[in-house]
Amino acid sequence: MYKKQIAVSVAIVAVMGYLYYLPVKGLIKPKEAKNDKTTVLNSRKAATTVTVDMVSEPAKAAIGAALAAKITDLEGQLKTASGADAEKLQQQLAKQWDDDNQPAPAAFYYQALARKGNKAEDWLNAGGRFNDAYKLTQDTLLQPAFVSNAAEAFQNALKLQPESLAGKTGLGVAYVNGAGAPMQGIALLLEVVKKDPNNWSANLNLGMFAMKSGQFEKAVARFKTLLAQKAELEPEFYLAESYKQLGMKKEAIEAYQKCKNMVPDQAFVQRIDDDINELKK
Repeated sequence: MYKKQIAVSVAIVAVMGYLYYLPVKGLIKPKEAKNDKTTVLNSRKAATTVTVDMVSEPAKAAIGAALAAKITDLEGQLKTASGADAEKLQQQLAKQWDDDNQPAPAAFYYQALARKGNKAEDWLNAGGRFNDAYKLTQDTLLQPAFVSNAAEAFQNALKLQPESLAGKTGLGVAYVNGAGAPMQGIALLLEVVKKDPNNWSANLNLGMFAMKSGQFEKAVARFKTLLAQKAELEPEFYLAESYKQLGMKKEAIEAYQKCKNMVPDQAFVQRIDDDINELKK
């Protein structure tokens, strides 16, 4: 039950934070975008200053004392381990952080495994967690580190598996978020949906980026593609927001009502009710 509550909290953070507080560089007003090379260099520099310890401590506070104690024990064992034993403990820590829905520390452990074994699966896991960590934080010190590490991970994964759709999707997201040229990232995502029209991650991110560039009709199409597969909070919420921006009040209210049924969080429900009431005026 506790893990389910954590998962719900993560979804709420995603829909409430990512849309409003993380502008996509280069997609809204090109003149405001920084030089791509400068941005990449700054991201790489930031990536070297953020460590697993920096992200683990706040993550422990978020998951509670009982779950944190298990992780602290594994960390203690890792300090004195080496070779295969150290690798096994890193795998355990990565999985434990995953189970606790804390992508930032999980990402660093998957990254450590990938740098040792150079396996595509580990690079994909690391990149995915770094992209998720970027999505869930508004910390301006951590953001460039997460996005730079994500790009590195997916680039390495694609060296091993050049046709990996997960690799292309993740790298596309990282590029749009600041690790490279935004339109290069969009091109990668479009390449993915051309090969796999129902690809969940690519469609979700294309829809979100379409919203941020004011292309709400395109965003609606992306989210409806996802919701035709399965009902989930993020695409439903973004669909409601897109309808609202298009002035389609009836459709927006219907989508907001569906969001309320998905999340038993009173603060979030109140936020949705406020939007519905505003649309009814």
